[in-house]
Amino acid sequence: MKNLQKLLAILLVAAAILAFLWSGAGKQLTLDHLQQLQGQLNQQRESHPIAMGLSFLLIDIAVSALSLPIASLMTIAAGAIFGLVWGTVLVSFASSIGATGALLMARFVLRDWVQQRFGQRLGVINAGIERDGSFYLFTLRLVPLFPFFIINLLMGLTPMPAWTFYWVSQLGMLAATVVFVNAGTHLATLQSLHGLLSPGLIGSFVLLGLFPLLTRKILDRVNRRHHHTQWARPQRFDRNLIVIGAGSAGLVSAYIAAAVKAKVSLIEKDRMGGDCLNTGCVPSKALIRTAKLLSHINRAAEFGIAEATARFSFTDVMDRVQRVIHSVAPHDSVERYADFGVEVILGTARIKTPWEVEITAADGSQRTLTTRGLVLATGSRPTVPSIHGLEDTQCLTTDTIWGLRELPRRLLILGAGPIACEMAQAFSRLGSKVTVVARSERLLMREDTDVSDYLLKRFQSEGIEVRLNHKAVRFETVASERALIATQAENEIRIEFDALLLAVGRTANLTGYGLESIGVETSQTINTNAFLQTNFPNIYAAGDVAGPYQFTHTAAHQSWYAAVNALFDPFKKFKADYSVIPWATFTDPEIARVGLSEREARDKGIAYELATYSIDDLDRAIADEEAHGFVKVLTVPGKDTILGAVIVGQHAGELIAEFVLAMKHRIGLKKILGTIHVYPTMAEANKYAAGAWRRAHAPQRVLAWVERFHTWRRG
Repeated sequence: MKNLQKLLAILLVAAAILAFLWSGAGKQLTLDHLQQLQGQLNQQRESHPIAMGLSFLLIDIAVSALSLPIASLMTIAAGAIFGLVWGTVLVSFASSIGATGALLMARFVLRDWVQQRFGQRLGVINAGIERDGSFYLFTLRLVPLFPFFIINLLMGLTPMPAWTFYWVSQLGMLAATVVFVNAGTHLATLQSLHGLLSPGLIGSFVLLGLFPLLTRKILDRVNRRHHHTQWARPQRFDRNLIVIGAGSAGLVSAYIAAAVKAKVSLIEKDRMGGDCLNTGCVPSKALIRTAKLLSHINRAAEFGIAEATARFSFTDVMDRVQRVIHSVAPHDSVERYADFGVEVILGTARIKTPWEVEITAADGSQRTLTTRGLVLATGSRPTVPSIHGLEDTQCLTTDTIWGLRELPRRLLILGAGPIACEMAQAFSRLGSKVTVVARSERLLMREDTDVSDYLLKRFQSEGIEVRLNHKAVRFETVASERALIATQAENEIRIEFDALLLAVGRTANLTGYGLESIGVETSQTINTNAFLQTNFPNIYAAGDVAGPYQFTHTAAHQSWYAAVNALFDPFKKFKADYSVIPWATFTDPEIARVGLSEREARDKGIAYELATYSIDDLDRAIADEEAHGFVKVLTVPGKDTILGAVIVGQHAGELIAEFVLAMKHRIGLKKILGTIHVYPTMAEANKYAAGAWRRAHAPQRVLAWVERFHTWRRG
């Protein structure tokens, strides 16, 4: 129905334009002809002023709405007929109303299609229009050389509100309107339209249009600098950069600063390496590897081995996890970063002023350092929800679970995100009876439904109990028996457990180091702009504490921008680029993604095509008894441009790198298909997914002619 309405709208506009051209009005409406008719038009205006004014208003609205090439002449005519004041009023309202009509027509007919086809590329433009659209439009309206009808149509494809477009257009076009209407009051002496706008006058309009944008930039800068006024700025600085926090973001920020020969200090109050090394990525992957080995032993018959068993101690398993941490720790050690040229300070940092950091060492001694720039990389901690009875229940988090030395017989996990899923499968394979409880309707809510369903079936096949759509109400302890009381569809359910793991997300570390004392703005994270600046121009944030992603590799990615901007602003700054962010969940099978998922594409109204390949057909997967999972790639309709890719299968975290590279450097599926992949490897799955796209876009007509050619050659 809507498509029919759009077609009718297009036909009506086309008919109106054709009628104008067929009538010959465009040829008659010239400056000479207007000069000849001036006397008659003035007489009609004197006889019927209201009717003449309304008629002119409606005609001019139609001219602007249809983008007819006589708008300038209509403005001249307004001055000749109605004079400077009333002519300006009529044209100002008519042109603004007509322009808004053109915007609404373009929006109705084209915006959905344009946003669906190019929505991902237009994201930055849409964000800019939402933020500064009125200023941009005002500048364009003040430059008469830029065709106004093009502005009308293009703005119709953006999210700019129609009312904003109207009043900005009326204000922005007023200066040029006055110039043309005033020229019309001297119609008899006017030789041509070309001389009305001198280069000097156009330059004045441009400067006038740029003034609001420049003013806004200046005010933003003044406001940001204003935060500094209550503190005395040091005459000299001890450091070029101080970094607070030695996790992924902090380590990389400090390394980059040292690499460009800046004097940098890195302050850490706990352990070098942060969460990733000590309580996150490294220990969890070590545990997952042991659990996966046990799963293979249990599947021995699939590999042609009649019987295999494993005898192990959970204590030994957890000791191995600690051994892995200790083996990796030198990569993040004080000694290594000192060799890089970083001054590593073990102690507690507190920001005293935007340029001063007070450091308290373990022995209680204090010193204060001044710095030009400051990077906050304080990370995050496990979220502890507010649930009745939880405070009386011993619970584990991803920070404390690594201290376990006895395997829980019944492990209850709250949460259904990546960490919860990884720990659920690992502990289940180690021998715990695992129950996952979550309020969400699916595992891994950020992934598509088919991915969540695939993992749910795998969990169920391994004996993991998954209770979705369950709300945790309270915890009870009766005769040393601990239980969670949850509700599901208004039914109360009791779930008994021996150990509880909270895995419901992470909370940014925003307190304890002076943010509130100087007024750094925060919400759920530290508020930063596109350059990772806080409301203080010399203070930056990166990693979990800055968001929007809580991945180690994203923290490292952000830290480059934070460090470089902190060191080289105001000479050069870079906006953080989040266009290609991959991630993986290290369950078995692994789940990896980059770019858009199908759900995200639908939610954003972005059109896509889907190419899929089932890994159960892959030779290497069959040989490894891992013939399960799939690859799916979202592409621009009719093109091989990759919008996103999802892999579910063995080594998905490694396989996704090919699609990350392709998206980053705009390599299409045709080039992936034309690239030699080693046989037999899991990486061939990516090539076969590209092949699925190629088959769906095979030129059938050309192939039909080729078939005839081969038939002819056979005689």
